[in-house]
Amino acid sequence: MSALFEPLTLRSLTIPNRVWMAPMCQYSAAADGPDTGVPNDWHLAHLAARAVGGAGLVLTEATAVSPEGRISPADLGLWNARQQEAFARINRLLTEQGAVAGLQIAHAGRKASAAAPWDGGGSLPAGGGAGWTALAPSAVPFSDDFPAPDEMTAEQIRAVVGQFADTARRALAAGFKVVELHGAHGYLINEFLSPHSNHRTDSYGGPFDNRVRFALEIVDAVRAVWPEELPLLFRVSATDWLQENAADGSGNVGWTADETVRLAKELLAHGVDLLDTSTGGNVAGVRVPTGPGYQVPFAARVRQETGMPVAAVGLITEPRQAEEILTSGQADAVLLGRELLRDPYWPARAARELGAAVTPPPQYGRAW
Repeated sequence: MSALFEPLTLRSLTIPNRVWMAPMCQYSAAADGPDTGVPNDWHLAHLAARAVGGAGLVLTEATAVSPEGRISPADLGLWNARQQEAFARINRLLTEQGAVAGLQIAHAGRKASAAAPWDGGGSLPAGGGAGWTALAPSAVPFSDDFPAPDEMTAEQIRAVVGQFADTARRALAAGFKVVELHGAHGYLINEFLSPHSNHRTDSYGGPFDNRVRFALEIVDAVRAVWPEELPLLFRVSATDWLQENAADGSGNVGWTADETVRLAKELLAHGVDLLDTSTGGNVAGVRVPTGPGYQVPFAARVRQETGMPVAAVGLITEPRQAEEILTSGQADAVLLGRELLRDPYWPARAARELGAAVTPPPQYGRAW
């Protein structure tokens, strides 16, 4: 049997295969009014197509814990009952199609208040328009194109930790079976982890144990409200790519792969079940050596050195490539992003190529 189509059990939940849909922002929710952050027909069609196509786990896009936690005004959120009800409708359909519904919970931090990519992706100014003032561990802007965010107070930090827990409660009520905390790509949790963006001098900044404190407090708060029998995932950027960009290895190397291994051990001890291992996003302008499977070695290292289950991401496009990642022990699952945008039925195609089986919906049975 193909390793790609073997079930994976995390805690008491069995995910039917190891081809998972990565969270991908759609920037398609209402930006204001009563439907702010509410998933709509676009999100229903987008997510359901990948469930019909055979993805074992369908993760929604980064979903904000608060209005100011959105990347853009058109991002999804889960901080009220209207959003929860809309997600419940989508999750019923995903479940009917045999997929497991997962939610990525996020706060954009200093990268918040941005336009959609097709509108330039730049910062939206606060005051009088669609934008707002971003929050971050330190008043350090993401780039020259973004204003300095407000440095979070201790009270604001506690409030955001509570917001993550509140969103997890709503996720459970909406029918999600997996929750993933977004600690990658330069958003708020990642900003606390990295010394590049975290210049605090209190108990949340400085040495490693302080910089991971915010992430672990969120994990603990979510794990306290998330059922013991259901898995909790964490997405990490395994490196800021500063160390790899430094000619002599000196200076501020940001967050590193060594620290990711240390963090994985802490996350495992605090009840995280799988590390979704990506890279980058916290430092503007770094050179990233992209290529097929370029982020897989970071996942493989975490798995080898900690024993923690991991998912690999990044330019995984071919079925035999994905199969090799699993059979060689580099990861326990693969997450596909852009490739699933191009081909929602990639899992079904991969199953045919690898001699496995994905059961089609009866409406499509004649074509499969």
